[in-house]
Amino acid sequence: MPIRAAMEIPPALLQFVGSLAAIVALAALAWWLKLGPARRLENDADARREASEAVDGFEPVEIAIDREGRAGLLRDAGGQILLLRQHGTHFAGRVLTPAASARIDTGALVVDTAEKRYGGVRLELDDPSVWLQHIESLKTH
Repeated sequence: MPIRAAMEIPPALLQFVGSLAAIVALAALAWWLKLGPARRLENDADARREASEAVDGFEPVEIAIDREGRAGLLRDAGGQILLLRQHGTHFAGRVLTPAASARIDTGALVVDTAEKRYGGVRLELDDPSVWLQHIESLKTH
């Protein structure tokens, strides 16, 4: 009778170890791709940081952040307005041009950048009328 050199491994254990390895590999891939929950703008410092990443040298003097932290509007001393919105796990920003438009819809400010690739953004703000005026003033500059 031959002596078995290795102990027989139960199939259920092999399946468990394989599944665990696959889960760890997927978690590592998600971390490497920087996937995860969407970030939020929690405060003015967050908005300033994201604005700086979107437009180098943009220095806001006025900031409004959506109540859910999904978007923000920032205005600099020269009257330029930067719109930030979530884009995956990051924020995308656009400086609004005179082609941009805004309206108030059921208490929220809806901004259309006039860019097909960026689209429009709905912001729940404390005082949307102030930002509506700022955006409308771009047409006269």
